[in-house]
Parts: sequence; structure tokens; C-alpha cells
Amino acid sequence: MKFPSVLLVVSLFGPLAVPARADVSLAPLFSDHAVLQRDKPVPVWGRADAGEKIVVTFAGQSQQTTAGADGRWIVYLDALSARGEGAELTVSGKNVVIVRDIVVGEVWLCSGQSNMEFTVGPRPGWQANTRVTNAPAEIAAARWPLVRHVRIATRVADAPADTVATSGWKLTAPETVGEFTAVGYFFARDLCQKLGVPIGLVNSSVGGTPVESWLSPAAIASNPALGVVSERWRDNLAAFPANRAAHEAALAVWTAAETKAKADAAVTGAKTKPKTDGAKTHAAWLKKNPRPRAPRGPGDAWTPTGLFNGMINPLLPFAIRGTVWYQGESNAERAAEYRGLFAAMITAWRGHFGQGDFPFYWVSLASYKNPADATGLTYAALREAQTQTLALPNTGQALAIDVGNPDDIHPANKQDVGRRLAMLAKNRVYGLTVDDTGPTFAAVAREGAALRVRLTHASGLIAHDKPVQSLEIAGADKIFHPATAKIERETLVVSAPKVREPIAVRYAWRNAPEANLYNGAGLPAVPFRSDPW
Repeated sequence: MKFPSVLLVVSLFGPLAVPARADVSLAPLFSDHAVLQRDKPVPVWGRADAGEKIVVTFAGQSQQTTAGADGRWIVYLDALSARGEGAELTVSGKNVVIVRDIVVGEVWLCSGQSNMEFTVGPRPGWQANTRVTNAPAEIAAARWPLVRHVRIATRVADAPADTVATSGWKLTAPETVGEFTAVGYFFARDLCQKLGVPIGLVNSSVGGTPVESWLSPAAIASNPALGVVSERWRDNLAAFPANRAAHEAALAVWTAAETKAKADAAVTGAKTKPKTDGAKTHAAWLKKNPRPRAPRGPGDAWTPTGLFNGMINPLLPFAIRGTVWYQGESNAERAAEYRGLFAAMITAWRGHFGQGDFPFYWVSLASYKNPADATGLTYAALREAQTQTLALPNTGQALAIDVGNPDDIHPANKQDVGRRLAMLAKNRVYGLTVDDTGPTFAAVAREGAALRVRLTHASGLIAHDKPVQSLEIAGADKIFHPATAKIERETLVVSAPKVREPIAVRYAWRNAPEANLYNGAGLPAVPFRSDPW
């Protein structure tokens, strides 16, 4: 399905009514220190007076056009070679706009929810300890002027927006890197070390958001099966007034209890010998009694298409190499829907950007106990949906099953995550032959009271530190029992004393499994199940 760029049907910087006098202006991504994509045509666009002649000059070439009746204009620079030396990009009309220190290299769009939004250093409003492993040293060593980052401001929109605020492009330095997406930064740093060209990161991510928010209106309209998304949100909006009233009542009760708990903690702490810290006692109470969450309603980041409209559409049709994505936690309770939604989103984004099936790489969800899940399997099911989405062309996934924190939805080890995403890009985009995939289930066959599991990408198959963990097998009764395995070349021979006639096997099929099976390249095995149960 071809998705026309929404850019073509909306104004770039305002309503279609054009003022009598409008200075020439550029779209927000074209600002000082920007990175342009090499080796493909580069669209440059903005606003001006209707009929105004526009000339864009950069790197020895000039392109010109005339602003349309609505004031929109766009030109395409011929494909550019990589350049690390900054140059000026000039736009001339009735006035002149100059943006400086523009370099040319590789541009990657970084998107998703909080684990992509997660910054290198502590972020205001987040827990004080929410920062990457070894953050002080990482920040002090961050001197990569060719790695550049621009943050897209959070915006929810009911219709495709034509502009959005940004942080401006920032060069990597100790003073700036703390605000960068950590996964994106470590991905880009690795690529820059290997490629020696500028790497630009366009960070458009919002914590705690489902994939539906990132779908485009065209994607939902094109597929009747996605109608459940809009229908569910309509039901949610209809129930919002009653839910809001109930929340306000619950919040009043909670606030009174919280005030009393804080006062009691202070009094008790002052009376004890030795004195105790009332603030810590109060914090413990808050952990057991969290503030009631407000219901989702109009303008919420969960609005279907709301984040595409507000934070992706304004970027169209900026030239990019590809996308790295880290999201799925907010969809874990409805994992069965995720494959269809995720595939629809990827297909739509590719259509809207109009740059073919560009690389789209994502992070398979890290290990997390998810206390809200009584089954202990929702993350396992979501990971499976992610793996199934590899059926789309030019896609790949980086595993985080072994570098997560079962007790924290925001694991601090973002270095390995970024490195594994970079492995995909180095191998599949840049022709640097490296292993990029861990052992992957291929087939299973019965051998007496055991099952032989054949794996691909399994050269040097090994279990770290102890025998293979998190294996289960089941017989015809569909009851799974813990199993053990012998590693024989690139296969596993799996058995369990309680299952004499096994027919199904699972590995790491839990929210927070102990996953210790790797190939010789040190990449973890992809969680799998052979059954459809």
C-alpha cells in the first residue's frame, strides 16, 4: 500500500491562508549544525510569499523553485558526498536565510517510548538514578563533534501538523550529551567510529506510549483490521467524564492519606532513638501507595495517530538513512495486536517518507518482571510479535533479553543495546561484515524422549556460566516442565524427566527469564516457542 506523504496535503508552517508578507523560512530541522543525508537527493523546504522565487545554495550547487499559492516551497539537492567540514546552506528570496556548520553523513530517526527517550544523564522529572551505566565517565568522554542530535518536542495533534519545536542540533560534548537519547547516542558513536562520517540523530520519542499513537491516519484508514484502535479510543473518550470524576474522588482520598502518612513519618522519625529519616519512611509509603493515575482523555499521548501527527508528520520528507525504534512495553497487555499494528506503522512511515523500504531496526524488549502481569508471559508474547515483524523487508532486531533489569522497566545498560543496533547497520547497510543476530529457532524434531532443536546463527553455540537456563518442554497434555539441554554443534538436545513423549519446546518464554544461551559472537539467542498454544 502506497502512503502519500501527508506533507503534500498540509501547509508547512501555518494555515493555508498566507499573510500578505512572509519572510522566507526553513522547516525546523534545517538549523545550525544540522546533518544532511549523504548519497541520496536531499529535500529542503519551507515557507515564503506565494509566487516568490526561492534559491537554495549548498556545497557548490544551487536549486531554485517558486513558492506555491499557499506559500509552500520545496527543492531537492542532488545527492551529496559525506563531508565533516561544516558549510553554509543559504536560502534566498525577498530575504536571505543562512544556516551554518551543516555537515553531510548518515541520518537516523530514533523513536519509541521511554527506553528510547531515556537520556545519557539524569533527566528532570525522572528518578535521580535514571541514567545509563557509568554515566559520569560516559559524559566526560563524550567528545564526538560529528555525532549530532536534535530533540523533537513532545506534541500530540488531532490532525497532521505542519511544524514542531525542536531543541536545535547539538554537537556531542560533555555539556550536551546528557540530554541525548542514550540508545541513539551509543548506536551513533559506534557507527561514527567505524565509518568516520557525521551521524545525525533525530530523536522523536515519548515515554509511556503505545504503537497506536505513532500510526498515521492513512495507515489506520487503509486497513479495516485496524479499526479496533479507533473504536477503542472512542469508547475511552465516551467514558472519560465518568472516569475523571472517579479519579478526582480517589485522588482526594489519596491526598488526605498521603498528607497524614507524611506527617506521621516525620513525628515517628523524631521520636525514635536514634532518629530515623522521615523522608525515607514517606518514600516507602509512596512506593506502596502510588498516586492514582489520571484517566486518559482528550489530548493524551495515547491518542491514536496523535504522535505521528504532532512529531513525525512535521519531519516529512527529511532525508534519512533509516530508523531505530525501542517501544512495546505499553502494548504488552495486548501483544496479540502488536504484530499487525507495528507492521502497519513501519509500512506507513516508509510510504510517507517516500524513500523506499529504508532500514528499520528495533530493540526486542528487555527482561522485566512486569508486576501487573499475573501470567508472567505478556512480555514474552510481545517479543514474539516483534520477531514475527521481521517478515517485513529490510528489518532487524537487537536483543536486550540479557541486559535488562527484571525489577526496573528502564534498564541502565544502554551501551550494549546501542552496540547491537549498530551491528545490524554495519552489516546490512554499510557492508562491514559482522555478526548481527543471535541463535534463532529454525526447527525441532523428536528423538526418543528428547527434542532436537536446530538453530541458525549458532556458530560457537555456548551457555554462559552454567547449563542452558529457561528451557521448558511439554507433551500432549500441554503442561510445560523445566528441561535441560546438551549442546551438540549448532543444536540443542532438550529433555525433562517428567515428559517422556515431548512435542513442544520453549526457551526464555517468560517476562524475565534467565537467558544465557549465546553464539560465538556473544549475541544472545532469540526467545522462542515451537508451539502455537
